[in-house]
Amino acid sequence: MRELGIDGAWEITPQQHGDSRGLFLEWYRFDRLAERTGHPLRLAQASMSVSHRGVVRGIHFADVPPGQAKYVTCVRGAVLDVVADLRVGSPTYGQWESVRLDDIDRKALYVAEGLGHGICALTGRATLAYLCSQPYNPAGEHSVHPLDPQLGIRWPENPLRLSARDQAAPSLADARSRGLLPEYTTCCAFTESLSKGAP
Repeated sequence: MRELGIDGAWEITPQQHGDSRGLFLEWYRFDRLAERTGHPLRLAQASMSVSHRGVVRGIHFADVPPGQAKYVTCVRGAVLDVVADLRVGSPTYGQWESVRLDDIDRKALYVAEGLGHGICALTGRATLAYLCSQPYNPAGEHSVHPLDPQLGIRWPENPLRLSARDQAAPSLADARSRGLLPEYTTCCAFTESLSKGAP
C-alpha cells in the first residue's frame, strides 16, 4: 500500500498469482487496510459502474459525519481515478491526485470520508467495483464540477461526457461559500472516532 500526497488516500497494488489456468489475487484485505489507516473499513454497500470511454463521474463527496469511504478497483478496462481534497482547512485543500486503475495491474484505491472522488473512463465499458462504508444517501451527497478551473484536474479524454447532475455541480468556491464542503477538523475527529471503535 502507498499513501498518496493527500491524507486519507491510499493506492493498493495486489500481488497477482498466475499460471496456465489464469490468475488469482486478493483485491481487498480487511486487516492490511486497517493496519495502514488505523481503523477498519465498515462495509455497508457494494456498487458497480460501467462507463463508456470519455465518461467522467464526479467529483462526488458526502457529508461528514458519516461520510462515505470508498475502496475502488477496475475489473474491466481502465479508468483514471481522481481524489480531490475538498476538506476546508486541510494542508492540501484544493489539490488532487490520480491513479490509473485497470484490469492489468488491478490496483485499488482507498478514499477516506470527506475526500472528493471522480473517474474518467479510458476504455469502453470500463467497469468499477466499489466497497462503501455507508449506504448511498442522496440528501447527504454532493458534487463539485469536475472541470472547475480552480481544481484544474487534467482529464485525459476529450471530449468528456458528464451527467446532467455533474454539469450542474457548483465550482469549488461556490460549494465552499454555500457551506457544502466538509471541514478538515471534523473529518479528522471522525477518523479518530473510527480508530477508537465508535459506530
